[in-house]
Amino acid sequence: MNTEQHPLVSPAVVRTKAVALLSGGLDSTLAIRLMLEQGIEILAVNFISPFCTCSPRNEASCHRATQVAGSLRVEIRIFSKGMDYMRIVEHPRFGRGRGMNPCIDCRIYTLRKAGQIMDEAGAAFVITGEVLGQRPMSQHRSALELIERESGLKGKLLRPLSAHLLDPTEPELSGLVDRTKLLAIQGRSRKDQLSLAQEQGVEVFGCPAGGCLLTDPVIARRLSDLFLRCPDWNMQDARLTTLGRHFRLDESLKAIVGRN
Repeated sequence: MNTEQHPLVSPAVVRTKAVALLSGGLDSTLAIRLMLEQGIEILAVNFISPFCTCSPRNEASCHRATQVAGSLRVEIRIFSKGMDYMRIVEHPRFGRGRGMNPCIDCRIYTLRKAGQIMDEAGAAFVITGEVLGQRPMSQHRSALELIERESGLKGKLLRPLSAHLLDPTEPELSGLVDRTKLLAIQGRSRKDQLSLAQEQGVEVFGCPAGGCLLTDPVIARRLSDLFLRCPDWNMQDARLTTLGRHFRLDESLKAIVGRN
C-alpha cells in the first residue's frame, strides 16, 4: 500500500502491518477500515472456495473482495482452498453444523494460512471481522478462544468489531493498536455495522451476512454421496456438487444435468 496516497493513513502515523481476512462482506470491510484509521498498514487475504456465496468460485470471476480492497486502497492476495481444505470438509476435527459445514475447522484452516502470510510479510498480527455471538457454531466465546489457540495465533488475533468484549491482544497491550477506538458489537443483527458503514461512508461491500453452500441441505447430501461412493474424488467432483441437478442412477453412476 502506498501510504503517501492513502486517504486514511499518513506516513507519520504508520506503525506496523497486519494481515486481514477479507471476504468482501460488511464485517471484514469495517474491521479493515478501523485499522486503517489507526495507521495500520493492511495486507488483505481472501480465500476462494466452491461453496462461498460471497465470493466467486473460481479465479476468473468478478471478485467482490478485490473490489472492496480497491475501494479501501489496500493490497489483496487471493488463495484457492484446495484438496487440503476438502479433506477437512470430509473429516472435520471439530464437527459440523447442520449440513456439511465444518465452521470451526474452516476458520482454523484460513487463520493458519493467514499466520504463515503474516510471518512471510513481516506483519505483527492478524485481524478478522468476526463478531461475538454472530454465528452459533464458530463465534461464541469458547469457539473464538479455541480457534485462536488452534490456529497458532494466540494473542495475535484481533477482532476489532468485538474487541471490548474479548481479552486484550498483544497489539493492544503493546500500544500498536489503540483499544479505546475498537468496538463492542455482538449478536446476529447487522444494525450496528450498517449504521457504522453509513457513518464512515463505506459503500462498497458484499452481502452483509455472508453465506456458505456447505450449510445447504441439498449440497450436503451431494457431498455425502460423493464421499461415500467415489473414493478417488477430486476438486472437480467437489465443484460439481454445486451445479445442475443430480440423479443417482446406481451405486457406480450418477448423472448431472445442467440447469441452463
